[in-house]
Amino acid sequence: ALGVPSLLMDVKGDLSGIAMPGTPHPKIDERSQAIGVDWKPTGYPVELLSLSDEKGVRLRATVSEFGPVLFSRMLGLNDTQGGVVAMVFKYSDDRQLPLLDLKDFKKVLQFLGNEGKAEIEAEYGRFSSATAATILRKVVELEQQGAEAFFGELSFDVADLCRIDENGRGVVSVVRLTDIQDRPKLFSTFMLQMLAEIYAAFPEAGDLAQPKLCIFVDEAHLVFQEASPALMQQLDAIIKLIRSKGVGLFFITQNPADLPESVLSQLGLKVQHALRAFTARDRKAIKLAAENYPITRWYETETLLTALGIGEALVSVLNEKGIPTPLVHTLMRAPESRMDILTPVEIEQLVARSALAAEYNQSIDRESAYEILTEKIQAVQQRPEAEPQEAVRPRARGKAEAGMLDRVLNSTTTRQIGRTVARELTRGLLGALGLSRVSRRRRKTGWF
Repeated sequence: ALGVPSLLMDVKGDLSGIAMPGTPHPKIDERSQAIGVDWKPTGYPVELLSLSDEKGVRLRATVSEFGPVLFSRMLGLNDTQGGVVAMVFKYSDDRQLPLLDLKDFKKVLQFLGNEGKAEIEAEYGRFSSATAATILRKVVELEQQGAEAFFGELSFDVADLCRIDENGRGVVSVVRLTDIQDRPKLFSTFMLQMLAEIYAAFPEAGDLAQPKLCIFVDEAHLVFQEASPALMQQLDAIIKLIRSKGVGLFFITQNPADLPESVLSQLGLKVQHALRAFTARDRKAIKLAAENYPITRWYETETLLTALGIGEALVSVLNEKGIPTPLVHTLMRAPESRMDILTPVEIEQLVARSALAAEYNQSIDRESAYEILTEKIQAVQQRPEAEPQEAVRPRARGKAEAGMLDRVLNSTTTRQIGRTVARELTRGLLGALGLSRVSRRRRKTGWF
C-alpha cells in the first residue's frame, strides 16, 4: 500500500500465496472486529524468481561479478588459497578471459596449474598446484549443491527488484527456494552475492521516510548454519552497512537462537511470536530470548512468550532517537492475501505474465575462458605433429629455463615482489567486494 518493493525468500512455498486473495474465515472476522481494522481479500503484485529449475525468473550471476575476495570467502578458503584465487582473477582480467561460470574458473585454474604455470609464475609469483587442487575440490563441492545453475549469464540486475506497479504498489519479488533446503551453501552464496550487489549498486540514501527496498529472509538459519567464519564476517559487514542504502533487512526464523549474536545485536525491530518449551534446552532458550528484549514492568516476558496465542506477538522497535521502545503485547492483523501455496496453474499464469521472464530465462553461453583456453591448448597440442623434428629441443630448453626460473623465484627479491603483488591484488582487484571490473591493455606474452 505504501509503494515499497520487497524481496521475499520462500523456502516452504507458502509465502508465494501473497499473489492471491485470501479466503474469508470466522476467525479472521473475529480478529478484524477486535482490532477495528477492515479486512478485504487482496492479492498483491508478485514476480516469481528462481535459483534453479523452479518456475520463475532465473537468478544468475557471473564469477567475475563475485570478484576474488567474495568468491574466496564463499568457498571458505584461507589467505594462501585466496591469494591463488586472486592470481586467477588477475590473470583472466589481463588476458581478457571472461569468467562467466564455474566451468570457466575451473578451466583457468587447471590451465595455470599445468600448461600455463611457467607463464603465471614468471609474472605474478609462485603458483602452487597443490593449492589449486584444493580450490578445485571446493568448487566441485559447490557444484554438487547446484551452484552451476546460479553462475552464468544473463546476470540479474538488482534494479529490477525496485519496481512499482501501475497502481503505485511495490512489486513483491518472491524467490522460490522449495528445492534448496538441502543445499544451504548455495542459499548462503546467493544471499551474500545479492546483498553485496545491492550494497554496491544502490546509492547512499541516509535516513528516508520509508525504505527503497525491504528484504525478508525466511528460514534465516539456512543462511548462517553453513557459513564459514570468513563468510560470517562478510555478512556482518554488509548487514551493518546496507541500511545506509535505504534497504530494510528482516530475518525470519522460528527461534531467535538460530541467528548469530552479531546479527541479533543489529536488529532494531523485533517481532516475537510464541515459543514453546518441550525440553530443558527449550526453557533455557526462552529465558535467553526474553533477555534480548527491553526490560518492562508491564509483562513477565519469559512467561508471556510461552502464553502467546495465534496471531499475537511481542513487539519492540526503535524510536526517533534510536532507543528501543518498551515491549508491547500486540494482536496482529490477518493477512489479506492467501496464507497457503500457489497451485501449478497459478504459478504458470504468474510466470506467463512476467515482464522479466522473457529477458532472464534465456541462457547465454558466449565465448569465455573455457572456450578460449580449450582452443589454445588444442592448437599447441597439434604443433608437435606438424614439426616433429623440433619437438625435442624445446623440451630440453624448457627444462633449462625452468631451472633458471626456479633460482630466480627462490630469491628473496622475487618473493618480496610476489608478496607485494598479492597484497595489491587482494586489496584492489575488482573492488573490496569484487563487484567492479578492472580492464587494462597490456603487451601479450606467453600463450596470449
